[in-house]
Amino acid sequence: MATNKSALIRYKTIDKCLQNRYRKWTLEDLIEKVSDALYEFEGITTGVSKRTIQADIQFMRSDKLGYNAPIVVTDRKFYSYEDPEYSITKSPIKEEDVDKMKEIVSLLKQFNGFQYFDEMSELIAKLENNIYKSAKKTPNYIQFEDNKQLKGIDHLSRLYQAILNKKPLLIEYKSFKSKQAIKEIYHPYLLKEYRNRWFLITRNNKGKLLVTLALDRIEAFYELDTNLFKPYEGIDFETYFSECIGVTRSVKDRPQKVILKFNLKNAPYVKTKPLHHSQQILQEDETGMIVRIDVIPNFELEREILGFGECVEVLGPRNLRRLIQYRVAKNNRIYNTENDS
Repeated sequence: MATNKSALIRYKTIDKCLQNRYRKWTLEDLIEKVSDALYEFEGITTGVSKRTIQADIQFMRSDKLGYNAPIVVTDRKFYSYEDPEYSITKSPIKEEDVDKMKEIVSLLKQFNGFQYFDEMSELIAKLENNIYKSAKKTPNYIQFEDNKQLKGIDHLSRLYQAILNKKPLLIEYKSFKSKQAIKEIYHPYLLKEYRNRWFLITRNNKGKLLVTLALDRIEAFYELDTNLFKPYEGIDFETYFSECIGVTRSVKDRPQKVILKFNLKNAPYVKTKPLHHSQQILQEDETGMIVRIDVIPNFELEREILGFGECVEVLGPRNLRRLIQYRVAKNNRIYNTENDS
């Protein structure tokens, strides 16, 4: 049965409300929450009727989409799930839907291995595993890095559409240093993932420099008129981050020759899993391995180096070596401080 986007937004919003058992939900409360969600995701300003929400609740209770949601009413007023662990997102996928998804995955696998589809291998494996797991036909045979508590991941699809359709955004952003969120207009250009965390590469409406916003720090955002969009010229975003590890850089930054010496134990690891695509082996002997990477020094590079602990030494550049020495010494002081309490 075909279900439009607005209906799915309504079902998911009702589901999210009913999962929150720290609050009692009246029909009016659900109408208000759904109206807010429709405005946020679809720009619908007319809200939603009482009859529509009542019909949605009945639909969720039914087997038409396989939900069979155990929605109950207490005191003839308050809506909740009888099963506190229930969510429509945990509902098993219907057999006919599984078959359709299998067909799609099978088609994708035919393209896997072609030059333009090289990066699809992981996606196809993840899709195939999740389909079979949801159908309860197989156990989980492959595990990907995942963070269930990661905030902001729900922004991903809408931000991608905003970039695709060249729409400026009014973003409520709360940095780690700010006590409260600040509203500003941004022009989005790129979504970038690093270590299972997503970032939006954008530019402030009043500024000229690129800004990196973490999705988990975005509290809300609203699409603005496409005519107000300011494209960013002069930067090839395909290669912009190829000169660094992570997402921290500016347009003016230039790569430096970073020389690292790894001990014998960690040399094979670094050899099989290079720190950066520019990595070159300069020397390899019974003491370990010296490599060179051409990258922009940034926070992520420092964290990568410090992660190897005593197994790596920075030979150059001199300023990076001093910085790592300072951070190691500062960390060492913490452990050398006696704490009798």
